[in-house]
Amino acid sequence: MTVLAEQIHLQEQPSLPASPRTVEESGLHLFFLVELTAKILFLRGRLKLSELAHCLRLPASVVDGVLRHMRTERLCEVPHRGNTDGDIHYNLTDTGRTRASEFLQKSQYAGPAPVSLNAYIHQVRRQAISGMGVTLGDLDTAFEGLVVRQHLREQLGAAMNSGRALFLYGPAGSGKTFLAEQMLRLLSGCIAVPHAICVDDSVIQVFDPIVHKPIAQEASAQHAFYRERYLDERWVVCSRPVSLCGGELTLDNLNLYFDPTTRFYQAPPHVKANNGLFIIDDLGRQVVSPQQLMNRWIVPMDRGHDYQALHNGYKFAIPFDVILVFSTNMTPRDIADEAFLRRIGYKIHVGPLDEAEYRRIFQAVCDEKGVPYSDAAFEYLVREHHHKENRPLLACYPRDIIGQIRDFAMFRQATPELTNKSLDWAWRNYFATA
Repeated sequence: MTVLAEQIHLQEQPSLPASPRTVEESGLHLFFLVELTAKILFLRGRLKLSELAHCLRLPASVVDGVLRHMRTERLCEVPHRGNTDGDIHYNLTDTGRTRASEFLQKSQYAGPAPVSLNAYIHQVRRQAISGMGVTLGDLDTAFEGLVVRQHLREQLGAAMNSGRALFLYGPAGSGKTFLAEQMLRLLSGCIAVPHAICVDDSVIQVFDPIVHKPIAQEASAQHAFYRERYLDERWVVCSRPVSLCGGELTLDNLNLYFDPTTRFYQAPPHVKANNGLFIIDDLGRQVVSPQQLMNRWIVPMDRGHDYQALHNGYKFAIPFDVILVFSTNMTPRDIADEAFLRRIGYKIHVGPLDEAEYRRIFQAVCDEKGVPYSDAAFEYLVREHHHKENRPLLACYPRDIIGQIRDFAMFRQATPELTNKSLDWAWRNYFATA
């Protein structure tokens, strides 16, 4: 990579906190870092300074300060010293092992050093979703090849720019969930996500490989200027996240989860989705009522922060910087009152397709599943089944019907064909008609 290319790449990175040079600059208490370092040495055995720094995701200068204190307190020792500072090994003393065992009973977290709550709040604000911006060109590029009506595209583009919550509503099978998931195509730029945050000396794990997709930066990571000035390695540079919850969502899921075995916390899904999208699919199918779920969001939507509590009762505010997307088969008025609906920026109806749109989806699914498309067979399906049985042209049907035709052909070890007979067979199976 050329110097110019590296400079361009650096400019595209989110503005990361500067890498700390001292324990004080890390935002963590010395005793917290002593506990964390002791637990890592207890679990992994003898380590070099560079290996400990990698485990903690902290610069060697910070870790060296922690180790000096531990040696003063006779918690660790140097069993081997090579010719260079990088070849110094550290091990726990008997006293250190006893203390580390006590630390592990308090909390079994032994991963990368967390960042402070204040640092997290500051970083989320710097990379707010409202600062992203979506243009018509961005939307056309993102949805290229997808069958999405122009008025829906325009509504979604405006909704993304608003940064406010939105409803996608319409009949089951109209493509609401698909449309909600495709909104990730409109997310641009990258953000910094901490491995964990520290609140009142408790660890809350935030980074989730299912939600957060790291951006490869091997080349730029080799650049000393980038590492020194930009990369506090307690943060992971990721694409903007998308978190999706469905019928399994409960009110308890929206609070910190404390694991009584490991004795540290997992962040709730909307915190993991900060600076991105949080999609609640199938609203109305949850165990709790839609009204209870709606009421849970009033304060976060109004004030841009949520309140969480540790199991010891300590309460704190945490940023709520997400575009909240509700997908439901119900109409908005059946779900929430006017006071809540005023807080929803956009209510977007997703309904049946017209015949031309339905045909385009049908052709695309045929290509995907290797079933030769036939105009005559398609027109037969619309005329003899949809029209006669008064079934709307919904986006979900082509994939399900053509999938059955392909499945039956594989069973018979035959080439799948789109014929009147195969369509009749698939339709009967799908709609349970005689």
